[in-house]
Amino acid sequence: MEEQDDLTSPSRQEEAGWSEERDEEVLISAIEHFSYCARQCALIHVEQTFEENVFTMRGEIAHERVDSGDAATPRGVRVVRGIPLWSERLGLRGKADLVEMRADGPYPVEYKVGRRHGRHADLQLCAQALCLEEMLGQPVPRGALFYYETRRRTEIAMDAALRRQTMEAVEGIRAMLKAQRLPAARNDARCPNCSLITVCLPHVVGEPHRLRGLQGALFRIWDEPAPETEESG
Repeated sequence: MEEQDDLTSPSRQEEAGWSEERDEEVLISAIEHFSYCARQCALIHVEQTFEENVFTMRGEIAHERVDSGDAATPRGVRVVRGIPLWSERLGLRGKADLVEMRADGPYPVEYKVGRRHGRHADLQLCAQALCLEEMLGQPVPRGALFYYETRRRTEIAMDAALRRQTMEAVEGIRAMLKAQRLPAARNDARCPNCSLITVCLPHVVGEPHRLRGLQGALFRIWDEPAPETEESG
């Protein structure tokens, strides 16, 4: 049986001081972007740029299937899905795919397409845990990432090191939002599969000598006088 009133009601959001207009509020979804590539994060959350590709579409489909494919929830555990999360203390806002209300505390589960690569998603899950701790006043010692490609959960311990890394990412994002600047492009193995590659242009801006050459050619075009036209008699 699912219950959502205790977490999603407007009155609970008002009590927590949650506001969509909070200055420099950090979206939980931005944390994984920032951990993976700070420039990608800035393109999405500073420049408001987003492009679809096969990987982003697969991710959307995966999140639409939260109700299926994961049989790891223990019997008798109450489950809530798609609940809003916030932390007034940390300036965070987002949504949890699924939270199991276990005896030892809330247990967030984030759904991911593909298979596990690095710990970027761990930070996003940890931010969800920090919000749940503030919202419910209960410890959140663990959570899990469910990967559709392998159909398996990876349990994540919310230890001190992960919490510290998560808060460092949050502060990094907040500084980036205040500065309103794009970080430099890395132009590495992450780029070919990124949906923003045609906007980011890492092969151009990531190579200073090439960028200077293109800038020089552009300015030469601007400096050339317009061709004279003959007037008809």
